[in-house]
Amino acid sequence: MSQDADVIIAGAGIAGATLALSLARAGLTPVLIDPVVFDDQLAPTFDGRASAIAYAAFRQWRALGLAEALEPHAQRIEQILVTDSTTPGAAAGGPLPFFLRFDSDEIADRSEGEPLGYLLENRRIRAALAGAVKAARIEVLAPARVAKAAFGRRAAEVTLADGRVLSAPLVVGAEGRGSVIRTEAGIGAVGWDYPQTGVVATVRMSRPHEGVAHEFFLPGGPFAILPLTDNRASLVWTESTARGAALKTARPEIFQAHLERRFGEFLGDIAVEGPVFTYPLSLQLAERFCAPRVALLGDAAHGVHPIAGQGLNLGLKGAAALAEVLVDALRVGEDIGSEVVLERYAAWRRFDTVTLSAGMDAFVRLFSNDNPLLRLVRGAGMAAVNRIGPARKFFMQEAGGAVGDLPRLLKGEAL
Repeated sequence: MSQDADVIIAGAGIAGATLALSLARAGLTPVLIDPVVFDDQLAPTFDGRASAIAYAAFRQWRALGLAEALEPHAQRIEQILVTDSTTPGAAAGGPLPFFLRFDSDEIADRSEGEPLGYLLENRRIRAALAGAVKAARIEVLAPARVAKAAFGRRAAEVTLADGRVLSAPLVVGAEGRGSVIRTEAGIGAVGWDYPQTGVVATVRMSRPHEGVAHEFFLPGGPFAILPLTDNRASLVWTESTARGAALKTARPEIFQAHLERRFGEFLGDIAVEGPVFTYPLSLQLAERFCAPRVALLGDAAHGVHPIAGQGLNLGLKGAAALAEVLVDALRVGEDIGSEVVLERYAAWRRFDTVTLSAGMDAFVRLFSNDNPLLRLVRGAGMAAVNRIGPARKFFMQEAGGAVGDLPRLLKGEAL
């Protein structure tokens, strides 16, 4: 049977493009499909977000040859300071009695000198991936949209909105929470919306941030200051849905006034650079990660709250695991689209994904309130963890993606 590729990947975002590059490096032929061309995804106005990349996930990109393009834009996270604050601006007076401090020096012997993670603007990641995908001569169909898909005994067929039909042994749905591939495969999803909006902006400070990431748990939700290169920071500011909408449309001077109340003065004067973005927040988990001839990746499989910055890292872990499963199966002559092969990927990622998603949901509910009893419980818990060195080290390694049965790419090894 004539087929157009080994793997059709619907969605050329960060996780989908990373998977395509991983497969191509190992000799498979992937095809990427996306409604947006790469060039449009590189503009600062596309989404404005930055991501905290676990050091194990960054090793994956190094193994794929992306280090030269990414490292000039990657800000090392040397410390993370988590503070339970009662009012905006608490940062100005330093940490409250209940806080957590993580330092990369504590795990340097186990992480080979890596930082706690790296902060990268998403457009810089997309630019590096776009260049590598082009250099690898991976076919990218964009702008193109999947209209429907059918999954047969020997192959899957994807029909695009313009009528083109592609076939392959396997289709990967990596096109986000509204995945057409997931729907066409009959895979349901469970989840719920949070009554919160994520407000995202980039600011420049007058004092050096020294590679320290701050997260303040305020009654309305977390407020994160994430260090970027050139003494800038990416803000992830969680507010109620109504307040988020008001901030999105506020005049610059009004937005600046609200921002300064939450930011405090500990990093000097701050100036917003570029537009302000808002995103609705929700939790969504696919009921299954695979079906005959189909696998789900990234937000098509799992969408989580950004409270700990683990959403993209989950997608990158999935890309590394799926690539390894497919490459190993092909090398021993197995059908890469069979349920037997795809269930290995699902089993590998299921427990980690579900437990982390549940943990993030619990964090949101525990910290996005001002209940005195809950404040006492979470404060005591933070203080206890802060005093137990092994507990702190475990959390740092977990956040760095270095705990558990790691795919070879997350160890920095080629497939």
